Amino acid sequence: MTTINTSIPTEAEVVARAHAMIPWLREKADAVEKARMVPVETIQAFKDAGFFKILQPKRWGGYEMNPNVLNKVLMELARGCPSSAWNVMVLGVHPFEIGLLPQRCGDELWGEDNTALVSSSYAPFGTVKCVEGGYVLNGEWLTSSGCDHAAGGAFLGGRVADKNGEMAFRSFWINAQDFEIVDDWFVVGLAGTGSKKLLVKEVFIPEYRSHVIGAYDEASHGHVDNLYKMPFFYVFYAAVSSVIIGMARGMVDLYIEHMVPRQNLNQAVGAAVQDPFIKGRLGEAYSKILGSTARVLMNTDEAWSFASQGQLVPLDIRVRHFATNQFTGGECFDAAHMVFKKTSTRGVWLNSPMQRQMRDILVGANHITQNQDNIGDLLGGCLLGNPLPAANPFGAKP
Repeated sequence: MTTINTSIPTEAEVVARAHAMIPWLREKADAVEKARMVPVETIQAFKDAGFFKILQPKRWGGYEMNPNVLNKVLMELARGCPSSAWNVMVLGVHPFEIGLLPQRCGDELWGEDNTALVSSSYAPFGTVKCVEGGYVLNGEWLTSSGCDHAAGGAFLGGRVADKNGEMAFRSFWINAQDFEIVDDWFVVGLAGTGSKKLLVKEVFIPEYRSHVIGAYDEASHGHVDNLYKMPFFYVFYAAVSSVIIGMARGMVDLYIEHMVPRQNLNQAVGAAVQDPFIKGRLGEAYSKILGSTARVLMNTDEAWSFASQGQLVPLDIRVRHFATNQFTGGECFDAAHMVFKKTSTRGVWLNSPMQRQMRDILVGANHITQNQDNIGDLLGGCLLGNPLPAANPFGAKP
């Protein structure tokens, strides 16, 4: 297949499109939560804006941009509707993973429709059996966000022994017709993501549709174009962090709108905007969110400085980036909760967008990519000179 010529917008243009959608997404957020999935028309609007092309290879009509373009888009969209932004994050990251696979995968996925989307469920809930020419998958895979919109199938994770008998964590690209969607997504937050269960029964996946998802060396990445020199785990984890940052920014937006006209009836200071505690909590929360934002964008730009030159990101930098981004969820939850507590009774009503935003941040911060406890221990050990454990997320052998 020859490369599709595509007019590629600037970063500023793409991010401006996302920013312009915030009011529209906020109006739809309640309906999205009640429907427990993002509507087709919203996904189409995201397609029209080019959000799913940001990390898609140029060969198939994508933009092949710096991952920070997607991160900045997510930071904007999540201010309006966290669930909708979460779908953009998941469905928008997988074009990157297709770029890591042999070219025939992209031809099969986008040969007839280069807008086809792919969802995922990486946690190895189901079973994988190694057979001649590939693998056979069986079982249930939970929480596949945006799967209703994934005509291009899904990436499923599983552990299987390699040719040397060592267990490897692999990702398998499976066609949409080879799984059944089970609607079990009844949750306290991010209900609109439609993160339903996928049921798979004796499905064969050829070898070329799979890769060791954490692999990162010349053997696994030496042949790919510059964007795909970025570590996949890093790109994915940073995108999750970016959505959560956007959720926290949305909480600040709502808090300011709530507080500006408010009067404190039982305090000497009448206007809420003059209350030192209200001002203090807002200032501290905003600083936490700004710090998380700066770190994610800085880390990605530093990694991009290597990948954009055709180089792999050095191990010590990968460790620092991957680990420090995982503190985003905790920091943003703390910031959002800090201001939510100052909304008093008004914030607890189910028709208050602030309580929905708070619940969405709670669930987002619970994502495995935001596991600051375990990653803090690993990062601290590395800083103290401890060797990496045998199983590590950095694609490195200790």
